[in-house]
Amino acid sequence: MIQFNKTLVTDDELPWEVVDPKIKRKIMSYNEDIMLVKVAFEKGGIGTTHKHPHLQISYVASGAFEITVDGESKVLKEGDVYFIPSNVLHGAVCLEDGILIDVFNPMREDFVNTPNP
Repeated sequence: MIQFNKTLVTDDELPWEVVDPKIKRKIMSYNEDIMLVKVAFEKGGIGTTHKHPHLQISYVASGAFEITVDGESKVLKEGDVYFIPSNVLHGAVCLEDGILIDVFNPMREDFVNTPNP
């Protein structure tokens, strides 16, 4: 069963999960239908090309990223957004230290059921 996270969340109460030496994330809140994740990248960090069945929309909160979706690449910066349909290959390269805010539908069970590396 999917556990429902808190409804009122402050950033400082949540720990970072190290995904890679240049990438860390916080799962801010979720239920089985939706999840919001804050992902911090250092310059040079790579979100490797992958796909998943979830819908994803991401907001560039800071920094600059080269985002590739279905073979098309574009540099996005603070204030920009990208949308990932289900099962479409996508990835990111961090060009300047930055933060992405990722929203998934449904929630990413693999994020909460996978132990930290």
